[in-house]
Amino acid sequence: MNTVKILLILFMISFLNANEIMPTKIVNISAGATDLVINDNKLFVSTSAGRINIFNLKDFKLISNITIPQVKDFIGETNDSKIYSIDVLKNKILILSQGEKGARKIDIYENGKLSTIVPDTKHLFIAQAKFINENEIIFSLLSNELLLYNINEKKIIYNKQMSQSKFSYFALNENKKKIIIADESGNLKLCDVQTGNLLKTYKGKNLDNVFQVDFKNGKILTAGQDRRVVFYSKNDAFYKESSFLIYSCALNSKATLAAYSSNENNDVTIFDTSSKKDLCQLKENKMTLTKILFINNNEILVASDNDKINYYKIKE
Repeated sequence: MNTVKILLILFMISFLNANEIMPTKIVNISAGATDLVINDNKLFVSTSAGRINIFNLKDFKLISNITIPQVKDFIGETNDSKIYSIDVLKNKILILSQGEKGARKIDIYENGKLSTIVPDTKHLFIAQAKFINENEIIFSLLSNELLLYNINEKKIIYNKQMSQSKFSYFALNENKKKIIIADESGNLKLCDVQTGNLLKTYKGKNLDNVFQVDFKNGKILTAGQDRRVVFYSKNDAFYKESSFLIYSCALNSKATLAAYSSNENNDVTIFDTSSKKDLCQLKENKMTLTKILFINNNEILVASDNDKINYYKIKE
């Protein structure tokens, strides 16, 4: 092998290693993370053990914990109430958690008190819930029904069946006027939040269940069981293929950067959505990813079924 070839191989190895990024910091949490929300310079982490950890976003020091009461399962055993999703609006925290005997409930935590909004006695199998404003929440059932709920009036504004496919995930746009709904069909439905009316269907790119979807700056990103991460812009759509199921994905605020779980080692690949070029890979994620969240263009959080969150700086 001549000198030029040796130098070329060494350069390529060096280039690949330079694009592999290790965590700058590891944040310890109560159990596997189920959702991450950033609000008012704080990081809110919901866990599978019925606890919300609240951290200072600047140094990741723990500020406080919120613990949801334990519940009884079908056979009467007491277990931690798994939290499925959270949201934060001003000083209120919206919490979707496991209720009694397999049902689910929605609570609001405010001023140290937990108030039930949708009780488990309704026997609803709610998959995800988010604030629309101080008086309205939106949530989806596993049966792929979308519901808008008025908190003050304790009334369902609408209940619409999105499709016959099992619900997977939804994402709201920045002003919370539109919602993207993903399900096991691979199709995406763009709906009006206040009416529930269908505005557009995106189909043909994901061929199977979409585990997660993100919606930023009018752009959409999906994480597919078919090993495809699909990026939709106004006039175009393309996908990248992975060697493994893609469980999680995220966009930065301008949707110029996209991140997705890209292999069986739970590495996260970040690519430029304009050039489609892979930029780097985030390493050392130990378990199946549950959430990726950009703090800004240079900082990103990666959570999993593990009791740790990895914090990365893309550029030092």
